[in-house]
Amino acid sequence: MSLITSQMILATEADTQILAKKLAALNLTGSVWLSGDLGAGKTTLTRYWLQAMGHNGAVKSPTYTLVEPYQLTKNGVIKPIYHADFYRLNDPEELDFIGFFEYFSEENALLIIEWASRADAVLPPPDYQIKLTRRDDDSRYVELVGLELA
Repeated sequence: MSLITSQMILATEADTQILAKKLAALNLTGSVWLSGDLGAGKTTLTRYWLQAMGHNGAVKSPTYTLVEPYQLTKNGVIKPIYHADFYRLNDPEELDFIGFFEYFSEENALLIIEWASRADAVLPPPDYQIKLTRRDDDSRYVELVGLELA
C-alpha cells in the first residue's frame, strides 16, 4: 500500500492560507507531523489552519510550552486540537510526564506536531506528514504525505 504524496509551491502567504483552508476542510483526526528548517513556515501554516477551522484568538507558538491546546466547536461537535513544537525538547521522556500520549486517544483529536523528529523514537508513527522547504526566492516547496486535497 502506498501513501498519497503530492507536492506544491506556495509562492505567497495567500497561497499558505489557501492550503490551510483545504486542510481545514478535511477535518482530520490523528497526528500530522510538520517538518522543515527554522523559518520554513510550520507555525504560520498551523496558525492559518486553526483560523480556517474557526479559531478566532491568537495562535501562539508552543516552542517554550511544548503544547498549546485548542477546543473548537463545529455543528455542536467539539474538536480538540493540540499544536506541539518539540524543537526545545530536552528528552523525549518529558512527553510522558506532561501526559502528551493521552492526546492520541482523545476522541476527534488532531495533533499538529512540529519537530516531531526530536521524539520519533517514542511517538506513534504520523497519520500524515507535511514537509516544508524554504526556497531561495522565499517561496515554499511543500510535500504532503497521506493527504489528498480537493
